[in-house]
Amino acid sequence: MHDDRTLTEERLDRVLRERIRPAIHPRTAPLDIEVWHAPGEPVPFAEAVNAPYKPGAIGDTWGPAWGTSWFRVTGRVPADWAGLTVEAVIDLGFARDRPGFSAEALAHRPDGSVVKALNPCNTWLRVGQPAAGGEEFTYYLEAAANPEILEGVSDLGDRETAGSEPLYRVERMDLAVFDEQVWELVQDLEVLDQLMRQLPLGSARRWEILRAVERCLDALDLDAVNATAAAARERLRAVLDSPANASAHRLSAVGHAHIDSAWLWPLRETVRKVTRTTSNVVALMDDHPEFVFAMSQAQQLDWLREHQPALYERVKEKAAAGQFVPVGGMWVESDTNMPGSEALARQFVYGKRFFLEEFGVETREVWLPDSFGYSAALPQLVALSGSRWFLTQKISWNTTNPFPHHSFLWEGLDGTRVFTHFPPVDTYVGELSGQEMAHAEENFRDKGNATRSLVPFGWGDGGGGPTREMLARAERLADLEGSSRVTIETPAEFFAAAEAEYTRPPVWLGELYLELHRGTYTSQARTKQGNRRSEHLLREAELWAATAAVRTGFRYPQEELDRIWKSVLLHQFHDILPGSSIAWVHREAEATYARIAEELEAVIGGAQRALAGSPEGGGTVVFNAAPHSRAGVPAGGGALVREAADGPVGIESYEGGFRLDNGLLRVTVDARGLVVSVLDLVAGGRETVAPGSVANLLQIHPDLPNRWDAWDVDSFYRNTVTDLTEADSVRRVGEGIEVVRSFGGSRVTQLLTLRAGARRLDIDTEVDWHEQEKFLKAAFPLDVRAGHSTAETQFGHVQRPTHTNTSWEAAKFEICAHRFLHVGEPGWGAALVNDSTYGHDVTRTVREDGATTTTVRLSLLRAPRYPDPATDQGVHRLRYALLPGATVGDAVREGWQFSLPERRVRGGREVAPLVTLDSDAVVATAVKLADDGSGDVIVRVHEAHGGRAAARLGAGFPLASATVTDLLERPLEGERVTVQGDVVELVLRPFQILTLRLAVAAAG
Repeated sequence: MHDDRTLTEERLDRVLRERIRPAIHPRTAPLDIEVWHAPGEPVPFAEAVNAPYKPGAIGDTWGPAWGTSWFRVTGRVPADWAGLTVEAVIDLGFARDRPGFSAEALAHRPDGSVVKALNPCNTWLRVGQPAAGGEEFTYYLEAAANPEILEGVSDLGDRETAGSEPLYRVERMDLAVFDEQVWELVQDLEVLDQLMRQLPLGSARRWEILRAVERCLDALDLDAVNATAAAARERLRAVLDSPANASAHRLSAVGHAHIDSAWLWPLRETVRKVTRTTSNVVALMDDHPEFVFAMSQAQQLDWLREHQPALYERVKEKAAAGQFVPVGGMWVESDTNMPGSEALARQFVYGKRFFLEEFGVETREVWLPDSFGYSAALPQLVALSGSRWFLTQKISWNTTNPFPHHSFLWEGLDGTRVFTHFPPVDTYVGELSGQEMAHAEENFRDKGNATRSLVPFGWGDGGGGPTREMLARAERLADLEGSSRVTIETPAEFFAAAEAEYTRPPVWLGELYLELHRGTYTSQARTKQGNRRSEHLLREAELWAATAAVRTGFRYPQEELDRIWKSVLLHQFHDILPGSSIAWVHREAEATYARIAEELEAVIGGAQRALAGSPEGGGTVVFNAAPHSRAGVPAGGGALVREAADGPVGIESYEGGFRLDNGLLRVTVDARGLVVSVLDLVAGGRETVAPGSVANLLQIHPDLPNRWDAWDVDSFYRNTVTDLTEADSVRRVGEGIEVVRSFGGSRVTQLLTLRAGARRLDIDTEVDWHEQEKFLKAAFPLDVRAGHSTAETQFGHVQRPTHTNTSWEAAKFEICAHRFLHVGEPGWGAALVNDSTYGHDVTRTVREDGATTTTVRLSLLRAPRYPDPATDQGVHRLRYALLPGATVGDAVREGWQFSLPERRVRGGREVAPLVTLDSDAVVATAVKLADDGSGDVIVRVHEAHGGRAAARLGAGFPLASATVTDLLERPLEGERVTVQGDVVELVLRPFQILTLRLAVAAAG
């Protein structure tokens, strides 16, 4: 037979496009349009319904960027449409064929109740099947003029710079008859066409489908599509009824709408996106009882509860019926590289608790499809939150090494393992297309051992969710020859079946490093700095407020702390903290962090004044919030009265520069302001700086990645570097050396100091940054042969090789660290600590003398132009320090102390610690009162050095009992500790997290 395949395929394309799809709505009538353009920010329905509307028409422009226009749309069903299915078809000038990235609208009834949303892939509103003609109706459309910012440098990312020109034009507002038979024919043909094109050319099934399509088109009268659609569908019945192969891959389809809590839109617009998406979802559920939809991010449902209570109640009804499924157990889908230990734990605390209290649901699956890599601390946190499973998709974006598994056990820092799944469909915004079905099966790397995978389907990023067309595909793909079997079910049903069938899954140990988006460790420095400082202020506020509450009856501000925690957690969303959102988002984040700092400083100050007692005696109480003792102030948050008395630090001129000496370190700064020598006097005068090198060398690179500006740094940036060695001035200022440099349009001022008694060179850096597409690094070439670096992460540290033996190591050319990064060899090491920097790189080279130079660099600032064209412009203050002769334990301690400076308060009363620990290896990350208001003290500790540890935790109050709990402060079955008086005996495995509820004994 002749190969006429292309002829039939092209025929199908044209007939679908020009005849069948237009026939879905064969009869139309125009709607009457009125419009009110809301000034300023969005307004509630109650205000909009009473606004002064004016006549509108097709072709009218509307919507300056970020504006809102309300359309009042009215219509009357023609008399001869009685008994027919009638819809309103709306096109507001949607700019692209994917929802969430341009104009969107929410339809309301005249009583204010929500109908559903409108977007480029969801342009209809079901009016109904009127028994008689003449029925009138009115809809109010809240239309959001969200601009397209998907590509290129643009000022549209902030209302302050976006301008006032209208972006959109009304294209269509019609009343139309909906022909269900034609619509079903479209679904039949699209599913078969997509399947057919994925099958091998030599497949008999492909040709069977082709001939069936040909017969279908022959049966269709192109001049009477509506009259002949049913007959045409009959020609497809046999190929649609042919069952799937017995060995077909099994796909669990889960309705989903990934909604970025902020990204190319501000937080306030996400609130409306959540409403639009959930309204579509519950409307679909009314018509499709088999439809299951999973939604993560408790914050988003909390917004819905606050802003749309009636719709929220509909969501809760669908949840009770098993159709709307809360998942994830986190407050938002956060970044997991940069949040601190407690913050990542609190993501689970607040997320899980919300789902429990609002829905009565104990979420078991952690759902993070789009975050930019996954911390090795996560498996333990997943387990301690009461969850069992983990899902992500993002690792499929690796640019160097394809991940070897799709279902596996992920082992974390401490040895905890969780069953993990990466959907092989390689998307979290699936459409259930033929291409996706074929890719999921072909790509699945666990064939022979496992038979099933999960596909999240529904429009996402900017929301939207599943459509009726996607559900039609799922119905046809349930049991169709040549395709995977598709079953709509809950994530828990998938995970239970997948875990049960895969009895010996492979194990992946350690972090899930994303080989992409490495620039997110550095972009938007103010956001990152606000996050780190907020985390530390929250630690202090909880610690001092709890101590004051137990000791003095101080009111513990639980509600205020909860509200602040939720705000900090929201801003750890995976496009806010990583610095990949528009300017509006980061401008608001900076203001939010400033408000948070003001509130927390007030809490801290009030608690410390209550503890310090009367200031009349003229004494000074020194508070130490770090978890290790320092300078006579005890660990665990203790405080005592003492006079500040610093020992001598020598500063002298030396060979045109300066030499600083405090008896522990001797630092030489040359005439250019560069550190040419750091002698570790404790180690017999060992040199820290590699021969012929200089430390604290500022280096600047060109930084134009191939694709995602704010997200990426590509490895080729390292090919070109400019060392900033020229100084405007080098002089002594007080007890330090000030170095000023100018470069490009920027200026940097650094103050280098040695403190008395400190084996640490502090570097306080102020940068007035006005570069574009540049990358600023601070380099420390160290005379040490380090086989790996040790970087702090949540509740421990992660070691990464410094070599590039394989492509896996080479791909980690930019890495994330929290407060410290350590390198060392047996007997000696060095660390860099910082107060707000996350990006680092570590390289090694062997010198001519045979010794090794290990260079550690901090990534200080970037200047990408998309999506925020003014990223990081302006003044920044960054602090970091060099610790020669440091062990990992030293780095842990100094990292905390560098970020939590002592506080001095006038007073006359010594304050004993609320809790004490007698081992530096066991660190308390949180000391607070219990969330349930019982007055119990909650202490969360972890082993921080990477080895087994025993410790005695002393309660600074009469102890009634000590209970091991999960993260939500619920008793943990089977876990016990030994209590002797007011002391709790602890034994921890490496990096183990332990949460204790300490009940305060009643007085008397």
